[in-house]
Amino acid sequence: MKARFAIDTEFNEFGGDLISLALVDIDYPDKKPFYEVLECRHPGEWVAVHVMPILNKPAITTAVFRRLLAGFLAKYSAVHIVADWPDDIRYFCQALITGPGMCIQTPALSFEIRRDIDAESELPHNALADARAIAKKLKELERHL
Repeated sequence: MKARFAIDTEFNEFGGDLISLALVDIDYPDKKPFYEVLECRHPGEWVAVHVMPILNKPAITTAVFRRLLAGFLAKYSAVHIVADWPDDIRYFCQALITGPGMCIQTPALSFEIRRDIDAESELPHNALADARAIAKKLKELERHL
């Protein structure tokens, strides 16, 4: 089965570690999304105020995160991921890499960055809420084509 997902991530300030990642099915937004949170021991000042209080999920280890992501992706024969910002794709790809020359197994992956998405999230800076807003906006844009 092929799928299209809207992605959003939160990370610890510019270039910092990944904190959370969400994938929401664009065509079936009520389907269970992927949303996981990683530990952030020393959040930057802005992140401590705007991101950490609204993660709404306990943190897991990187190993568990990768195992859950691999299991989520394994349900599909191909996955197309749409982001509204390049860092989201970068953090997703970094999460796939487990060591030198090693990565988690994935289906065929393709990526798209859409800077024309101006999605209004119900909970800005929460990756899951933001990914849901992006998925909803993408469907709205497609209806107008």
